Amino acid sequence: MRIYGLTFAGTSTEQRGQMCTFVSEILGLEKMDVPDVEADLFRLPDGATFAVASLGGMGPTERSIGFLVDDLDSAVVELRSAGFEVDEPVNHEGERYVHFLAPDRQLYELVERSPG
Repeated sequence: MRIYGLTFAGTSTEQRGQMCTFVSEILGLEKMDVPDVEADLFRLPDGATFAVASLGGMGPTERSIGFLVDDLDSAVVELRSAGFEVDEPVNHEGERYVHFLAPDRQLYELVERSPG
């Protein structure tokens, strides 16, 4: 597996409203309009996404990091071969991603962007 960068970061918090205000008004990030997502998503200038979810809204973690890969299917096989539990890939808004728990028991993502 080859990692090309960070593409996603998320936080799960009881202060979702205050965090969204902070991210948009203080950090100056524009909120994205993405249907069927249980978080507020903000696009960073480099194309990465920052998510703010309600506490528990990202599953069994308070933080999540997404790593950009070029071949999601091969990365999933590699993780599963190493004994990690990996969700099934999800297609969404020009990308595919999977979630998995790393040895620190925190949620991470692998993200593959669609060409174009």
